[in-house]
Amino acid sequence: MKFLLWMCLFQFHVIVIQQCGAMLHPIDFLALQAIRKTLNDLPGSSFFASWDFTSDPCSFAGVYCAGDKVIALNLGDPRAGSPGLIGRLNPAIGKLSALAEFTVVPGKIFGALPESFSQLNNLRFLGVSRNFLSGRIPAGLGKLRRLQTLDLSFNQLTGNIPWAIGTLPALNNVILCHNHLSGSVPPFVSLKLTRLDLKHNALSGSLLPMSLPSSLQYLSLSSNQLTGPVDHLLTRLNRLNYLDLSLNRFTGCIPGNLFRFPITNLQLQRNQFTGRIYPAGLVTIPVVDLSFNRFYGEISPLFSGVQILYMNNNRFMGQVPGIMVDRLLSANIHVLYLQHNFLTGIAINPAAEIPVRSSLCLQYNCMVLPVQTPCPLKAGKQKSRPTAQCGQWKG
Repeated sequence: MKFLLWMCLFQFHVIVIQQCGAMLHPIDFLALQAIRKTLNDLPGSSFFASWDFTSDPCSFAGVYCAGDKVIALNLGDPRAGSPGLIGRLNPAIGKLSALAEFTVVPGKIFGALPESFSQLNNLRFLGVSRNFLSGRIPAGLGKLRRLQTLDLSFNQLTGNIPWAIGTLPALNNVILCHNHLSGSVPPFVSLKLTRLDLKHNALSGSLLPMSLPSSLQYLSLSSNQLTGPVDHLLTRLNRLNYLDLSLNRFTGCIPGNLFRFPITNLQLQRNQFTGRIYPAGLVTIPVVDLSFNRFYGEISPLFSGVQILYMNNNRFMGQVPGIMVDRLLSANIHVLYLQHNFLTGIAINPAAEIPVRSSLCLQYNCMVLPVQTPCPLKAGKQKSRPTAQCGQWKG
């Protein structure tokens, strides 16, 4: 009886499609109906107003067809500030066999990402960010050999990143930031991968020297629990233009050639990096943050080309390079934070005026401050480091 009832419904839908002049495949038609049943507009949204199944589904908002198949499904009004959708993603999405693109605008989509996504062999773009997805990332996504972009950021996903995803050969962008993912970072083999954003998760373990491809241009692993050295890995990533490893537990030294890469923003703060830093040439990266680590030795004058430089809360010693002072006073350095180190002097005239748009902080070092400059509140109230500490630390 169930089979006969299904066949009657199937034939009815075929008749409806034919009467309306539409050419959509019946399986895709039924899939769209199922998708609609588990999703609704949030108050203020009218995205589904056009989803009237007595008309051609290929004319629905967010539905794009080629021939008799749905090839793209963009759910929700893409305009900034639109209210989005609420509900669950229906497993029937996996029936859209020609689907190459699937996106959902920010809203209140909850529940798990259906396992049926692993059936979408033509999928190239999967983006469901800023919603409330929970559960694990389906391991079956590792079957999508044509997938180029995976964006599941700003959700509530848990569990590990399936290692099979790292084997996908066509990946360009992997954006899984702001979730609750744990476990280790899988190796990524795609030589097309340019963006990897895994920040604000609970990932742990170390990174293997060959775990990331040299094609990477954007890498953010900030705010995880990652450990171990990264010097051999970073040496290979010479196309990076953005690097954020902050707020982890990375150890070891930093390769000097890293500062020659075309990076515009370098964030290494709040780790356990150590050693001396020898840039391979004049550093022209606009923003460099090395604060709250265990770097030691003298500060290289090659950092004088940086506009915003945080070297505070380390173990640097010796004199502040004169060229840094010159560039600060000429407003070429906008921020120079050197507090909480073991520096012994800076060649600056006590009557010198720090430019209005520049900031200098020197307190809690092994010197009497030649100039009084405003420092951040968290730098504390002590102006100089206790003499006993200065005598003990040799770098």
